[in-house]
Amino acid sequence: MILKQMFRGVSACSTGLAILCRVVKPSSARRSICATSVNFHTDQYRLASSAFSTRLLSKPLATTIAVFKGNMDSCHLSDSASADSRQRIVWVDLEMTGLDIEKDEIIEMACIITDSELNILAEGPNLIINQPDELLDGMSEWCQTHHGSSGLTQAVRDSKISLQDAEKEFLSFIKKYTPPHQCPLAGNSVHADKKFLDKYMPQFMSQLHYRIIDVSTVKELCRRWYPAEYKKAPSKKGSHRALDDIRESISELKFYRKAIFKTPHH
Repeated sequence: MILKQMFRGVSACSTGLAILCRVVKPSSARRSICATSVNFHTDQYRLASSAFSTRLLSKPLATTIAVFKGNMDSCHLSDSASADSRQRIVWVDLEMTGLDIEKDEIIEMACIITDSELNILAEGPNLIINQPDELLDGMSEWCQTHHGSSGLTQAVRDSKISLQDAEKEFLSFIKKYTPPHQCPLAGNSVHADKKFLDKYMPQFMSQLHYRIIDVSTVKELCRRWYPAEYKKAPSKKGSHRALDDIRESISELKFYRKAIFKTPHH
């Protein structure tokens, strides 16, 4: 009950420990508690004095206060840090057994987090997901050729990672770096990846913003509007492996940003 009251106090008032004055009976303890002013701001809180003495409280209540303070310390971000994290971009690339959402499956996934300036902040897992032999044997000629030559097909056969294991690991990764529902999915022709992620990794997708950043769109506009600059775009190796493809997509968008986007004058 005390813990519930304390957490309500965070959002309801600026004196979160005032509620404790009502539950501590000894007047000396009440005065000691109320002598401490706890000020809550939008991004942080601080203890205004050191008069708080948990020696005057029962052990369970003192423990509750300590846990409460620890939780507040760990979960409050500064306004600037929170704003920066909302601007981050979640880059994903998938390799699939094909493009038919009804029958094909994900066989490889990689993820990178960048800031808004396209600087890499963290490289996530690069996981190969096991799929049955009959699915791999039924891939199109293109997939069999490219996934076979890259070594991906055999790696999929050897993998012990399930789709559920992969989703759990990727979700845990992006939760470390992005707030819920704020950061967009990005990549090349990423709408195709999104279809598979929506179907096979809905929990992962629920962490992201509904918008996407598709580098292919920028590429097509550059090709039509700035053909001279388009010809200078960095060439791709075409390894058709997830992590390599993400790095190339980030480099490509960096090029377009420098070549065709106007720099604002301050």
